[in-house]
Amino acid sequence: MPKKMIAPKESGGTGREQSVDAIAEKISTAILEHRLAPGTKLGEDRLATIFGASRAKVREVLARLAHEQIVELVPQRGAHVAKPTIEQAQDVFEARRLIEPGVLRRLISTMDDFKMQRLRRHLELEADARLRNDARAVVRLSGEFHLLLAELAGNSALARTMRELSTLTCLIISLYDAPTATSCRADEHEEIVDAIKRNDTRRAETLMLHHLEHIQQSLKLDASSDEADLESIFGLQ
Repeated sequence: MPKKMIAPKESGGTGREQSVDAIAEKISTAILEHRLAPGTKLGEDRLATIFGASRAKVREVLARLAHEQIVELVPQRGAHVAKPTIEQAQDVFEARRLIEPGVLRRLISTMDDFKMQRLRRHLELEADARLRNDARAVVRLSGEFHLLLAELAGNSALARTMRELSTLTCLIISLYDAPTATSCRADEHEEIVDAIKRNDTRRAETLMLHHLEHIQQSLKLDASSDEADLESIFGLQ
């Protein structure tokens, strides 16, 4: 007897095929919120059913994420969420220490009231998520703070690079089990925004470097090999 096809829920797959951008965004968000752990197998058939997409489209999504080093494609083994090594993790943090001070310099040189309102609004969202004890939102917003800095700096290449580095950082934190409370403290984001507001480039850069150092120092080796329930993660029962 043939297997019964499971109909996706609205929050996951839909009756119509989703775009490559939409699927890639949902997978990236799941990584940012630590719902997809490093090493998770991303089966083409399961993802195609979950997102109501063709296998060809799923392969395109996985190829894009592999290009961004978020997914690993291994012949005969398929696609898995990347599992950065210790050396790769160190490379990511080194890259961030080189890039993010430059992001801040560019942002401060172009700062205006609108950009400051965006930053303040983001801090409010982070504070609200912490008050609600919404761990997933806290993790996602903490990573998005750094993406917002790059976006507001007004350089699309920087923003694209920061998106990849931030997602890899989330994988690293998930893989090496850095507690959110110590890896990305709310007061550090507030201090960085305060320095930006005062046009204090040197202090903003120093605070950012200390912030990244705190995240890196919180890492510990504690990988998990449990299989994830992709249907549950993406809203498919």
